[in-house]
Amino acid sequence: MDGFALGIDMLQDHAGRRLRNRRLGLLSNQASLDRHLIPSKEALARAFPGQVKALFGPQHGHGGEDQDNMVETGHSRDPELNVPVFSLYSQTRKPGHGMFDLVDTLIVDLQDVGTRVYTFAATVLNCLKAASRLGKEVLILDRPNPIGGEILEGAVLKPELYSFVGPFRFPMRHGLTMGEMALIFDRVFSLGSNLEVVAMKGWRRRFLWPETGLRWVMPSPNMPVFETSQVYPGQVIWEGTNLSEGRGTCRPFEMFGAPFLDHRALRACLSGEALAGCRLQEVTFRPTFHKWQGELCRGFMIHVTDPLLFRPYFFSIAMLSAVGLCHGDRFRWKEPPYEYESEKMPIDLILGDRSLREGIERGTDPAELRDKWEEEVREFKEWREGFLLYR
Repeated sequence: MDGFALGIDMLQDHAGRRLRNRRLGLLSNQASLDRHLIPSKEALARAFPGQVKALFGPQHGHGGEDQDNMVETGHSRDPELNVPVFSLYSQTRKPGHGMFDLVDTLIVDLQDVGTRVYTFAATVLNCLKAASRLGKEVLILDRPNPIGGEILEGAVLKPELYSFVGPFRFPMRHGLTMGEMALIFDRVFSLGSNLEVVAMKGWRRRFLWPETGLRWVMPSPNMPVFETSQVYPGQVIWEGTNLSEGRGTCRPFEMFGAPFLDHRALRACLSGEALAGCRLQEVTFRPTFHKWQGELCRGFMIHVTDPLLFRPYFFSIAMLSAVGLCHGDRFRWKEPPYEYESEKMPIDLILGDRSLREGIERGTDPAELRDKWEEEVREFKEWREGFLLYR
């Protein structure tokens, strides 16, 4: 798109003069590219020769090499820059004093996907806390929310369920960029960070990813295409159940199922409202790893036909309710641990509100459950106004 520029592009275009003579660290991964598909670490090394002293990687690794939750990545060394690569998803998710000793300014360039449980936001919060404590600067190079910044959906996270998959009371589909989330973290946690956000040029809240003109590069191994991000705010809930969320297939989260699902029975339980903006294709698949590995699963693939109508969280809650009604004898909630939480139920951490699980167990109509979270979302949307960088 003409006139559009990412945070990394803006930093290069305006030379980042104040970073001269600063020791730089970069938190990034394989999706951290500029508009010319040059890796951010390479772009920064060119713009600031000899100043990049350390690299940091989030969940899945700096190169995006590791699958699934709680699959940790070790520290390493970057052969091109000859600097350490510190994993922030290893024996600790919090940067230690030794990691930050090497840098004056931490530059963050991570592609978020617009869903609360995506762990990159929690990693950024941990970095902000450490930087504030150790007197380091943080520079966020902003990137688009691929599913837009206008539509918000899903339960607002309750404080008693804060975790690595939910560090603050965002709704599931939060409509924020990483830069906006960082500004919120700094304020609500009273960090007093030396924080700056390099905003994008030309991004509008109504934009979906295709409108940016950018090529999609997987921000994590199970986010292979833009369409994955469209369904993810709802489909991620299957991680808290014994249904396959499609890991071990080529289209995770768009495809889901289990050996015991009955296509016809489930369709009969779904309202037309739940299916607004999408079509369901009946599929069978055999996961090559993860849940039901090697077993034939029956399920569906979601095709989003109208992203302005489709509500992924409501769809998946309605489908989850239908599975409970039709297959209560074989359906199960996943037991802990989940993302380093060993006591609370994974589904509660994901949904963000225990009362939702309890309502589903009672057979409450999904539309009634939605009424509760929609009021919370309206209040959050009004509250977030002061933190928005794009109108």
